[in-house]
This record gives sequence, structure tokens and C-alpha cells, in this order.
Amino acid sequence: MVVTNVAVVKPRTADELANSLREAATAGKTVTPVGGGRAVTMGGLLERCDVELRMTALDRVIEHAAADMVVTVEAGIQLEALQEHLAKSGQFLPLDPFNSPGHTVGGLLAGGWTGRLRYGSARDFTIGIRVALPDGKLASAGGRVVKNVSGYDLMKLHVGALGSLGVIVAASFKVFPRPLRDVTVESHDGWPAADHVLSLPMAPAALELFSDGRVIARYFGSRDAVDVTVTATGWVQADEGVWSEHSRSAPARWARIATPRTELRRVIESLPAGARWWCSPGAGIAHWSFGDADEVVTVRKLAEATGGSLVLMAAPDDVKNQVGAWGTPPATLDVMRRLKDAFDPHHVLNPGRFVV
Repeated sequence: MVVTNVAVVKPRTADELANSLREAATAGKTVTPVGGGRAVTMGGLLERCDVELRMTALDRVIEHAAADMVVTVEAGIQLEALQEHLAKSGQFLPLDPFNSPGHTVGGLLAGGWTGRLRYGSARDFTIGIRVALPDGKLASAGGRVVKNVSGYDLMKLHVGALGSLGVIVAASFKVFPRPLRDVTVESHDGWPAADHVLSLPMAPAALELFSDGRVIARYFGSRDAVDVTVTATGWVQADEGVWSEHSRSAPARWARIATPRTELRRVIESLPAGARWWCSPGAGIAHWSFGDADEVVTVRKLAEATGGSLVLMAAPDDVKNQVGAWGTPPATLDVMRRLKDAFDPHHVLNPGRFVV
């Protein structure tokens, strides 16, 4: 990254943020949005950063229609604060991202972070966003109601784009009632145990398998349904804190592997002997604490051969320079470049960090 005297801006309103973007673009400066800082290592190396937009002052709950099960918040609010607010109405947003706590809502959306097995990702619950564009305009997509499907779904352009097309300033989500029963069970029987729980009529809300053979499964739902399923697993009950403990264990070198569910085990079994990894067998996603760049190249080739991918979530600069953060460019690369040029013609936002 080009070393510059980085100006730190902490906007308190969407208009302030939009004005900061416009001023930077007019002056030929580049801008990097920063939320909770939990995903700053994700993606390619920044080519340049002149202005750092810190989003944490944009942390209000704008509207919570509990009866409609919809909430609208500013992008700088931390997920934990949002969950605390929703809990007062017996509701929650079913997201439990790795490398927690401290994720902001905007950061989760911009990074495209996935959730657990049963509920999916932040993208699946987003029904509306507001975005500040480099020309200083504020644009909205979707709305504040669940049944909102007219026009182009511009939300999907910004979810997972790492702030390269615009800066998300607010978002609306559909939320869920807090479960009547919440139980986590564990086994140490590895893949057979994971396959067993996935074959049961009630799917776990979350399922993680670790390289040491440990498996943890979390069940949400009615008391009777959860108790019957837990009994059917034959596993022992675990402390509810295992999920938060696991989420705090992000390694310094970390790659995310995504494959079709049926191919996940084969890819994982190709990892170097003794490697530390954990995966969600029901979702086809694994996380791997890799060693060197050569290992990344080998496993990436295998993952891509299955139709999957390997993305560096945290890596030294020399490794990113050597193998790239994203892997083989997609067939849609030209379309992505045209979108970048349309939304951010002067490449003000996060240059070098995303695929385009």
C-alpha cells in the first residue's frame, strides 16, 4: 500500500459521510471505510489510502417495528448492540459471525460474511440498504418491508463488495422470535457424527466440525422438538459459551474454503497433515489456518476444480502478493469492472482490496 498521511473522518450522519466522499473524490483522494475492524485483513492489499472513514459514530437504531419483525439500523452499530436491543422485544437477528465480537452491521454486509447452517448469511435477511456513493449522493435499494421485490435488486451489488462500489450507511433486516429452547450438544466422533445429525428430521441451527474430531451442534426451536432431536443425537450437552469461545479464535493466517457440500470432505482431507481447520459440513464451508503460499496454491486449485473457491481472510502481505487474495478471476470479471467504473469511475473506494 502507498503510505500517505491518512486523514481520519468520523461522520455522525449519512449526509456528513456522503459529503466526505464527495470532497475526497473531488480532490482525487482515495477512501477506505472501516467499521469494527474485524475484517480489515480480508481481501487484497490496498493500493492507497488517503481518507479513512470510521463508521462507529453511525450506530443508531433508526426504527424497530417489532410487530412486523423488521428493524432498520445505521451501519456502524455493532451486532452485539443490535442483538441487545432486539432481545428486549424477544427477537434476534440470526447471525453469529466468526472473529467476534465487534462486527458492525455495515462491515458484515460489505464483507459478505456468512452465518451458520440453518439461517444463512446477513444477505438473506437484508430487505433494504442505504448507500453513500463517491459523487456524494445517497441511494436506497429495497425498503423497510419484507415483501419488496420490484425493480433490480441493487442490494446484492453492495453485499460482499467490500465497500468498493459505495459505503453502506444503513440497512433494514427481517428479524426472528427468540427460540423457546436453545441447546448445544457435542461429540468427538468427527465426520460420522456430523453426517448423523444432518440426517435427522430437525436440522441444527449451527454445526461445526473441527480438525481434532470435535463436533458441536446447536438446536433452536420449541422445547419438545429440540429435546427429541437432542436425544436422537446421543451426544452430551455442551456449555452454551462454546460458540463465543470459538468465535474468538481467529488465527493470523486464515483462508476460507467454499465448495459444494458433497465435495467438502474431499477437499479438507487434502489439507496438509496436522493442519488446523474447522468447517460447517451442512453449508460446504471450511476455514483453514494455512502455513505457506505453496499450500494455498495447491488447495485453491483443488477447491476451484470442484466449482468452489479459496479466499484469504488474513495473511501476510508477501503471501497476498504471491498468490492473490481471491483466486482465479471469475468469468464475470468484465461485468464487475464495468460496474466498478459506473459506480466509482475514479476508483476512489478501497482501490486494490476487491477483485476489481
